Amino acid sequence: MRPALIVLDMINLFDFDGGDRLAAQAVKVCKNIAALRATFTERDWPVLYVNDNFMDWNREFSDLVATCRQRGGETSSIATILEPGPKDYYVLKPRHSAFLCTTLPAILGDLSVSELVITGVATDSCVLATAQDAHMRGYKVRVPSDAVAAQTAARSKRALALMSESMEIDTRPTATASRSLASS
Repeated sequence: MRPALIVLDMINLFDFDGGDRLAAQAVKVCKNIAALRATFTERDWPVLYVNDNFMDWNREFSDLVATCRQRGGETSSIATILEPGPKDYYVLKPRHSAFLCTTLPAILGDLSVSELVITGVATDSCVLATAQDAHMRGYKVRVPSDAVAAQTAARSKRALALMSESMEIDTRPTATASRSLASS
């Protein structure tokens, strides 16, 4: 059994109400997510990009990556820093949780994953819903506090506190998560 890294909704046009605030916060956590991704890639642990498709079922994930890179600004910066590698997986989701109506449970089972490190946006929405679903499914869950973002730091902090207190999810920063994963 091994861990998997979930990069949640970071490949994103941020073209919705509040998206500009979320993009500004998301840029701040990109380097930490990229560092975790590098650790996972180095150890040959799975990296999964799970992204909202905004109900556009005709769009491929690679199309979304390309559109984000061409968009400019924060959207392009994020997509460039976090562009998926050739061995990375992707899952398109219709709603908040990465587990809701997706192939994620089957992929995780096939990859013999027992632990999830969840990163991305928004801490108080999709990250929270995914963490709760993962917890209910018996996965060990980590949500590094410096690898998730919400529209405001306060919203992110409240969601992290809820995850830590109600589900005993490890919310320590990426450096601690990396060291802990390396020793397990």
